[in-house]
Amino acid sequence: MQALALSAQRSLIQAINRTLFVTCLPRNQIPSSFYFLCAQTPGNDSQETLESKKEEPSCLSKRIERLQRGEPVGSAFQGWMGQGFPVHRGDIFHAINRLRKLQLNKRALEVMEWVIREKPYRPKELDYSYMLEFTIKLHGILRGEKLFCCVPPEFQNDLLYNNLVIACLDKGVIKLSLEYMKKMRELGHPISYLVFNRLIILHSSPGRRKTIPKILTQMKADKVTPHVSTYHILMKIEANEHNIEGLFKVFSEMKRVNVEPNEISYCILATAHAVARLYTVAETYVENVEKYMTGKNWSTLDVLIILYGYLGKRKELERTWGIVQKLPHVRPKSYMLAIEAFGRIGQISRAEELWLEMKSIKELKSTDQFNSMISVYCKSGFIDKASVLFKEIEMNGCKPNAITYRHLALGCLKAGLEEEGLKTLMLGENMTTSKRIRNSTPWLETTLSIIEIFAEKGDVGNAEKLFAELNVAKYTRYTFVYNTLIKAYVKARVYDPNFLRRIILGGARPDAETYSLLKLAELSQP
Repeated sequence: MQALALSAQRSLIQAINRTLFVTCLPRNQIPSSFYFLCAQTPGNDSQETLESKKEEPSCLSKRIERLQRGEPVGSAFQGWMGQGFPVHRGDIFHAINRLRKLQLNKRALEVMEWVIREKPYRPKELDYSYMLEFTIKLHGILRGEKLFCCVPPEFQNDLLYNNLVIACLDKGVIKLSLEYMKKMRELGHPISYLVFNRLIILHSSPGRRKTIPKILTQMKADKVTPHVSTYHILMKIEANEHNIEGLFKVFSEMKRVNVEPNEISYCILATAHAVARLYTVAETYVENVEKYMTGKNWSTLDVLIILYGYLGKRKELERTWGIVQKLPHVRPKSYMLAIEAFGRIGQISRAEELWLEMKSIKELKSTDQFNSMISVYCKSGFIDKASVLFKEIEMNGCKPNAITYRHLALGCLKAGLEEEGLKTLMLGENMTTSKRIRNSTPWLETTLSIIEIFAEKGDVGNAEKLFAELNVAKYTRYTFVYNTLIKAYVKARVYDPNFLRRIILGGARPDAETYSLLKLAELSQP
């Protein structure tokens, strides 16, 4: 029982970790999915083939996943037991993890209701914690609280309380969660670090970040040792704020308290330094990613693809992509990242090969798939090729989005089509774009590339307009972003005596290029 509980917590840790570095790539959500024992989800084929009949007895979760909508979950259990297979706790643990990954919460709740009702084995705290989790997800906290009161007293322990608090936090109900944590202290139940992880995530927005030190202080007061995933969350917050110094401070603290960094730690560090154009440092951290890498984690491989694109290492990029291709299932996202990575290092023909491969193997279902190749063409100024793909988007039932138009605007400007570029830029600005997208690295880098073109033309007005976007996302903490804007002033022969103060107040550190550009701007004014 204890082993199963620990396994459940370990799975949750891994799920949180997987979301921390893939975007820089963005994400600010924490999925409730775990790592799972089954790698693929079978198709919904109503007729059983001989092959599927052979597979079914070996995996109860597959039978449950293949149930048609509305078909009772009991039929899967009856078929399983009818062939002489007992229902073990491990079978349920496996099935629940699979259903959680597939976000089939209703089916997962039905499974637990059947287990509690039919009792194929004696239900314990882990079973009730599953029941509680999915009840709150589907029916709300009030129903979950009522269920909690009905759980046998011997199972109303720290595991159940921790899961209740986490479920409340997942619903964003912080005040009630804090009340339950207070009750846990009164009852002498230890609070899991997973609870504090959730609290930190919920307070990671700029307006709430001042609360995080208080959460860490309370964590220490409750004698809860921060887990490596706790530091990953803190590191990712700093990375998303483009605060390299803050990121390194968290990493140093992690090492000071003897929390061993892993591949995820170095993925966050390497990506943040690559985005900051500190490529030498990034390369060192990439070596550590390779060193600490365990198995063939697709998330880590995706990050390596991104990093080798930044570092211009074609050989290593090809090697990593070769490993990805040998995985049981290659996701469209991996194809997209590889296409963009090869495009970044100037291997346009290789990017086209992967695009055609993805097109033939994977169904083109999303605009993002088209955007990956459009971005490659536009960064290289091949607007004609990008336009062909743009026309294909709607033919495939998709719609161009703000990202599409921003890439196309860059492509037009690179090709010297200034009027068309400005019109395309306005088209994208009129579309609703989420904060997550506007803060994502690909969006920010594309925007900076457009500013560089405006800077070359001395177009201070348009450069400042787009610079304001980067400032909101705190991308302007990097000195090279300010230097790009100063070039527009130099080209336009405009001097602003307050520019240096503006840079410092903006959180960037002037470098030798900054001072040289400012001096040039002062001397070049008419």
